[in-house]
Amino acid sequence: MNGADTAFVLISAALVMLMTPALAFFYGGMVRVKSALNMLMMSFISLGIVTVLWVLFGYSLAFGDDIGAGLLGDLGHIGLKGIAPDTLTGGKEGIPVLAFALFQLMFAVITPALMSGALADRVKFSAWALFITLWVTAVYFPVAHWVWHADGWLFKLKVIDFAGGTAVHINAGIGALAAVLVVGKRVGFAKDPMRPHSLPLVMLGAGLLWFGWFGFNAGSALSANGTAANMAMNTQVATGAAMLGWLAYERIRHGAFTTLGAASGAVAGLVAITPSGAAVNAFGAILIGLVAGAVCSWAVGLKFKLGFDDSLDVVGVHLVGGVIGTLLVGLLATDGVGGLTQLGRQAAGAFSVMAYSFVVSWLLAKLVDKLMGFRADEEDEISGVDQAYHAESAYDLSAVGGAPASRAGSPAPAAQHPTRKVDA
Repeated sequence: MNGADTAFVLISAALVMLMTPALAFFYGGMVRVKSALNMLMMSFISLGIVTVLWVLFGYSLAFGDDIGAGLLGDLGHIGLKGIAPDTLTGGKEGIPVLAFALFQLMFAVITPALMSGALADRVKFSAWALFITLWVTAVYFPVAHWVWHADGWLFKLKVIDFAGGTAVHINAGIGALAAVLVVGKRVGFAKDPMRPHSLPLVMLGAGLLWFGWFGFNAGSALSANGTAANMAMNTQVATGAAMLGWLAYERIRHGAFTTLGAASGAVAGLVAITPSGAAVNAFGAILIGLVAGAVCSWAVGLKFKLGFDDSLDVVGVHLVGGVIGTLLVGLLATDGVGGLTQLGRQAAGAFSVMAYSFVVSWLLAKLVDKLMGFRADEEDEISGVDQAYHAESAYDLSAVGGAPASRAGSPAPAAQHPTRKVDA
């Protein structure tokens, strides 16, 4: 066992795990206060559901021996059967397979959680739990096999996806679009103000995502080596460039540099560099980041023109950013890899995943809708899904403007009654 590489992968796995609660804060701050807890829970529940499924059969379907045609793994490792603590990857020297399985588990956890932002404010929590159970089984596990297993058909086609541009971001982005088309628009979409209730939470979530993404990207090298260092540097470079690209477009188009734009631009850059960062140099990373930031900033407005309600811009950031990163690596890859031939391979990978994920995601969303109803009742949606499904609220505002505890029995002075009401 290579101790240094093992430690590197285990730490990277922990960093990727942090990304799911970070995503919960990022999304949670962007919704209205009446559905903030529900938004957090839609990410957190993935940590439970996908972890259990991964151990039972997910790892085997994704990384088990290919059953033929590079489409799916067998069930030889069901329940992690045949994987002992000292079972190593590679030949004479490697890391424990359990460390690799743990690292890949965290990718499987965050991918369906990414979709949750598109459906914010309006779905039944139980229906969401059923949907992600079906989705990771029928969509994520097979696509992960295509992209990352040595016998996967996209792997053998030499599609470059170092850390998940196709399997994670394109997959989740197009799957979210399919689910949105089934569920429908929020009450008041494009009419009522639906502003983020806490931009500080959004910035916190984005910062933690940025931090965790070093494990996501550099950790995919599975070794503490130069490839990991290159990927880490390009992750930082592309993210910073994308934030600048988003803010520049936003300033020209809307006249302001917003905190939401800074956070969203950073995430767009993280998404775009994910498939490509190990194959490009720093100048390529800057270009990928700038393009992703500006184009994703433009793309988030498409939902109003095309009439689909992607609540928190999962399609505009993850689908569009994933496609940008996946295609641009075909042109910008170094060491003689980049060119039109590689661009064709990248396009084949991106659009095959899009087609498969969209069709299966739409069918699964329809199935869930038929079985139990995917959409929340209109009354629950209007009053807030936090109370409807969790019997809680994110903030206790009952004491706002009230008397101090020591004088609770006497009237509060007039100065303690603010004239501005808190929008709950």
